[in-house]
Amino acid sequence: MAKDAEKKPAKRPGDRAEAIYRALRHAIIEQALEPGAKLPEDAIGERFGASRTIVRHALGRLAAEGLVELRRNRGAAVATPGWDQAGDLFDIRLGLERLVVTRLAGRLTPAQIATLEAHVAEEELSRGTDERRSIRLATEFHVVLAEMTGSEVLVRYVSEIALRCGLILALYARPHSSECAVSEHRAVIAALAEGDAEAAIAVMDQHLGAVMDRALIVPRPTKERDIKAILAPYADEAPAGVRRAKGARKR
Repeated sequence: MAKDAEKKPAKRPGDRAEAIYRALRHAIIEQALEPGAKLPEDAIGERFGASRTIVRHALGRLAAEGLVELRRNRGAAVATPGWDQAGDLFDIRLGLERLVVTRLAGRLTPAQIATLEAHVAEEELSRGTDERRSIRLATEFHVVLAEMTGSEVLVRYVSEIALRCGLILALYARPHSSECAVSEHRAVIAALAEGDAEAAIAVMDQHLGAVMDRALIVPRPTKERDIKAILAPYADEAPAGVRRAKGARKR
C-alpha cells in the first residue's frame, strides 16, 4: 500500500504531446533540425517514450505553424520554404514588426524595459559560446516584443512569421552574426524607451533589412544526422514525467 501511495500519476498523452511539440519547435528554432530534415514518428516516439499517435499530434501543431511539412506517403519533415517566398515573408514580417513597435513606443513600463534588456544580456552571454541558443534568443526577442503589446493576434502572427523567416535564413543566409543581433536589439530598446514611434520604426526597418541582407541565393547543403541524437538534449529538457516515460512501454 505504501508503495502504491508513493506512485505518481502517469504522464497524460496530452502532456507528452506538448513536450514533443516544444522539443521539436526548440530544435527547429535553434537550427539543430535544419529545413528538409526528416521527422520519423517511430524514432521521435522512441526518444520520448510515446506512441506514434502522440507524435503525430505534435507534428500536426508544427505543420499548422508552417514549421513542418506533412508529406503523403513520405512522412513529416522540417519545412523548406523556397527562395521565391523570402521576399513576401520578410515584407509581411516588416509590416507586423512596425505595428508592434508603434504600439510599444513610449508605452513600455520600467519592468518591461528591464525584461528586454535582460533578454539581450542573455543573447550577449551566448555570443561565441552557444550559437544555437544565440539564434533562438535572437528570434524570441521579437516574440517578447509582440507579447508586450497584449495582443494575442500579434503574438501568434509575429511568432509564426519570425520562425518561417528563420527557416529562410537557415537555408540561404550567411552564418548568423550574434554581434549584429545584440547591437541592433539594443538600438530597438533604446528607441522604444525614448517613445519616438518614427525612430523605433526606422531602427526596426534597419534591423530587419540587415537580417535580410545577410541572405544568399545559394542554398546550404543539408546535413544528415540521426534524429534521436539531435533530440537528446531537448528530450532531457522535458518534464521529469516525460523523461521517465522514455524507458517505459509505449501506450
